[in-house]
Amino acid sequence: MADRVVPGPVNSDDCIKEAVCIDTRKIMDSCRDKDCIEDLRVYPTICSQRYLQSAFSVRPRCAELLCCKVKVKEICLNRGYYTVDVTYFYKVTGEAFPSNQVVTGLAVFDKRVMLFGSEGRVKSFSSDGCCECGDNNMPYAVVDAVDPIALHMNLADTPLPEPGIEQRDIPETILNHFDEELSFGACDRAWYVTLGQFSIIRLIRNTQLLIPAYDYCMPEKECVGTSEDDPCTMFGRIRFPVEEFFPPDAVEECDEYKSLV
Repeated sequence: MADRVVPGPVNSDDCIKEAVCIDTRKIMDSCRDKDCIEDLRVYPTICSQRYLQSAFSVRPRCAELLCCKVKVKEICLNRGYYTVDVTYFYKVTGEAFPSNQVVTGLAVFDKRVMLFGSEGRVKSFSSDGCCECGDNNMPYAVVDAVDPIALHMNLADTPLPEPGIEQRDIPETILNHFDEELSFGACDRAWYVTLGQFSIIRLIRNTQLLIPAYDYCMPEKECVGTSEDDPCTMFGRIRFPVEEFFPPDAVEECDEYKSLV
C-alpha cells in the first residue's frame, strides 16, 4: 500500500513545495442545460398592455435575466440526491407592430433538476460570531446563467391555460426593475415569448481538501499609477480602437454564444 500524502513538504520534480490542507467548497455534482422555453407568458407593464391591445403582432428585441431564486430539497427515497428548484425572472422587451412602440414585461420560468450532493451531519460553529445551528447537512446550489436569447414572440386572443401568477409572488427587487406597475389581471390579449437559455447548475458542499502548493501567490505585475493631471495627455496614450470601426472577417465560436451554428 502506497504511503498516504500528508500536509507538509513533498519531493517532486514538478516544483511542488508542499501539500496544503484547505477549507473550501467542493463541487459534488453539476449539469448544464440548453433550454428552449416555448410560449412563456409575459406580464406587460400597464402602458405596454395598451399598445398590445391594438397591435397585430410583436417583434422580439431582447430579454434580460434579472435574478434566479434557488431552493434545495433532499430526496428521501434516493440517498445523497437533492432536487434543485430554480425560478428565473426575465425582463422581456419587444416591439409592437405596426405602432413600433417598445413594450416590456416580466416572464417567470420554473425549472427542476436532480443532482448528487452527498451527505453530512456536522454542526458548524466559528469564533467570528457566526453560528450555524442545527445539522449542516444541506449542500449549496449555484446557478450560472447568461441572458437568454429572445427567439420568438406572439400574441394570443385566447390565453393558453396556465397556473397563473400574482403580484405578491414576485419579489420587490424584481418589480423595481420596471418603470411602472405590471398587469397581472385578465386581459383580451396575452403576450408570449420563446426564449433560449443556457445555464449550469452545481451542488457544492463545504469540505477540507489536500492540495499541492507550488508557491505563494505573489503578483508579478506592478501597480502603475499616474501623476498627470492633463486628461488629453492620458487620452493620447490610448491606442486607436480600429476593431470598433471595421467589422471582423470572422467571429470565433467562443466569442459570441448567440451566433447560429
